Amino acid sequence: MLIIHSDKAPLITDEHSEPCDPGGGGTFSANTSRRIECFNCLGTEVVPSYTPSMTDAPRDSGLKQAAPTRTEKPAVDFGYVGIDAILEQMRRKAMKQGFEFNIMVVGQSGLGKSTLINTLFKSKISRKSVQPTPEERIPKTIEIKSVTHEIEEKGVRMKLTVIDTPGFGDHINNENCWQPIMKFINDQYEKYLQEEININRKKRIPDTRVHCCIYFIPATGHSLRPLDIEFMKRLSKVVNIVPVIAKADTLTLEEREYFKQRITADLLANGIDVYPQKEFDEDPEDRLVNEKFREMIPFAVVGSDQEYQVNGRRILGRKTKWGTIEVENTTHCEFAYLRDLLIRTHMQNIKDITSNIHFEAYRVKRLNEGQSVLSNGMTDKELVANEMKSVVKIQFSPFCGVKRHHGIGMPEMSSSLPHFLLVQAVATQ
Repeated sequence: MLIIHSDKAPLITDEHSEPCDPGGGGTFSANTSRRIECFNCLGTEVVPSYTPSMTDAPRDSGLKQAAPTRTEKPAVDFGYVGIDAILEQMRRKAMKQGFEFNIMVVGQSGLGKSTLINTLFKSKISRKSVQPTPEERIPKTIEIKSVTHEIEEKGVRMKLTVIDTPGFGDHINNENCWQPIMKFINDQYEKYLQEEININRKKRIPDTRVHCCIYFIPATGHSLRPLDIEFMKRLSKVVNIVPVIAKADTLTLEEREYFKQRITADLLANGIDVYPQKEFDEDPEDRLVNEKFREMIPFAVVGSDQEYQVNGRRILGRKTKWGTIEVENTTHCEFAYLRDLLIRTHMQNIKDITSNIHFEAYRVKRLNEGQSVLSNGMTDKELVANEMKSVVKIQFSPFCGVKRHHGIGMPEMSSSLPHFLLVQAVATQ
């Protein structure tokens, strides 16, 4: 079989019985020659081309009309392996499994926490939005309530959990008001840890850990309150904190800029490291992007779930007699930057830092301390005192590495194993 390749001539096939002359060849110009490749003898021969005459026109046209159209696949690079296909495989798997994101909002009542959450996801997903009757409202105490939604956008499914903290900072005495929030965050770490250390653990552990905490600062125009400093100083060690100035439209542009400078100075003076943390920048490109966000912290935001028409455009905003404040307009407020940080650019990074940094620190400390729970405020001395009041019965397992002694005395336990795997204390009357 002969396959003829030419710049302008159509593909022509023909059979032959005699091999081609491998030495045949010559030097011809591109306009007067064609090259014939023979796959039977793997030789090439260059033959002069000719210009078809008028008598050949009907025959050529008939051949062209009878030739079927062939669709050939694009040529694949010889060195191509296909490693880049892993990205498509990961995408398909992630699309099937869906995503999880848990966000907490903390601040005094009336700062617009529910409205901002509704504005972030453009849906009625806040705790107040799903309460049908006033009887179901949560009293103003420091409690933790969460609402979970299944949202979908362009085929991407996400399980979104919004954790609200009603009553935070609303009392006259706000001493230790951060403790219930700290306990809730550590309880989620503990729940995840217990699922991990199970012998028969689940194929996919439900992730209820708090990935991000938005802390609402009232727009006083002065500086951070002692409550704000104490809360962020303690919570920044266990969760990603993003501070925002609530209802920033109550400040003038000059007041807002001065207020942000004061807050930034207070954060630096008290060693409060908010998200995105400098120490977790992975490369120069990430550092450059994160520096732009760090310069904006705290974000001066305005939330609204009301739609208006401005110059033929649908916008979310707050309408006043002086005009309409556009929520997504960066010249009016910094809500768009906050949304980009939380959802569009850094959501996966927020989850990675929660898993690899905050949860890992809790796991190491928890396994080292045994039964001591970090979130209940009980110290090691109190734990020792409680154990001294109890009669301790030691239950042995063959894999615990315990040396038994015959006669009087207590067995020697391996100190390298966690305390809670070896000892079970039972109080007697």
